[in-house]
Amino acid sequence: MAEPLGVAVLGAGHMGADHIRRLDRVVSGARVAAVADPDTGRAKEAAAGIDGVSVHADAEAALGAPGVAAVLIASPGPAHEEALLAAFARGLPVLCEKPMVPDSAGALRVVEAEARLGRRLAQIGFMRRYDAEYLRLKALLDGGSLGRPLMLHCVHRNVSSPPGFTSAMLVNSSVSHEIDAARWLLGQELTAVTVLRPRSCAGAPEGLADPQFVLFETERGALVDVEVFVNCGFGYQVRCEAVCDGGSARIGEEHGMAVTARGGAGVEVPQDYLVRFADAYDREVQAWVDATRAGRVTGPGAWDGYAASLVAEAGVRSLEDGGRVCVDPAPRPPLYAEERR
Repeated sequence: MAEPLGVAVLGAGHMGADHIRRLDRVVSGARVAAVADPDTGRAKEAAAGIDGVSVHADAEAALGAPGVAAVLIASPGPAHEEALLAAFARGLPVLCEKPMVPDSAGALRVVEAEARLGRRLAQIGFMRRYDAEYLRLKALLDGGSLGRPLMLHCVHRNVSSPPGFTSAMLVNSSVSHEIDAARWLLGQELTAVTVLRPRSCAGAPEGLADPQFVLFETERGALVDVEVFVNCGFGYQVRCEAVCDGGSARIGEEHGMAVTARGGAGVEVPQDYLVRFADAYDREVQAWVDATRAGRVTGPGAWDGYAASLVAEAGVRSLEDGGRVCVDPAPRPPLYAEERR
């Protein structure tokens, strides 16, 4: 039997700790070989009870730790570019959480670095492509039974925003998932974005423009709208409805436990993305491990990460300056020319 894939996990915060748990207890064919976080106490806590794991304050040290054959990046977005380039330099396959790199210039540098290698090493963590409902919607749209897609209506709500969350982050962090999902579901690039702001909700921190209404245009004339509302107060909700020539399809309705008791009834609403998309994360990481052990890279790649950063950047310009902003991508390197979204 082949040895399990030794993975270095960079970042031991909320997302990183969950991936460490997943690699150790859920995913087959892999093991946590190293964990890196500037807060080594947090890293040790996340890795507690895992045999053979080393803990580091420095990401580079974790990449060079014994037994490391692949990397999972779950550190904050601004640290991703350096970590990706370091992994490329060592020839290590990478699963990198979104955003790949927050700014499009840095994301393009990652694309160009991977293109110089002449082979893909990076998969980007757009986990909605692995969600059962999104996969069913993708298959339905690709099958053509509903005709041409005309519109996508999307909703993205969080209970509350974390400290330090900015108005721009509603677009370049939260809506980045809808950006990738729209490109993938429709098989089209997003060519322009307009961000509109209603008055902020009562629960928004001072200075935070929340909610926002984001409108994307696509290369073949479809429209995508997103309501993003990160302080709704009641739950985590992600919905998407595709409206086509011959019908519509909607995903994301609540199907949790329904409770009826004296005086009323209610349905559970997830409070966290790790709950709503737990199965998608499991499938994503398992698929990455399986592909890596087979010497392949599948799933959304560096070009998808760059495209998401570029569109989000245009969205932030619209938010800050007003009006419609066009998206102007760099030429796609030959390495990604044949990729299918």
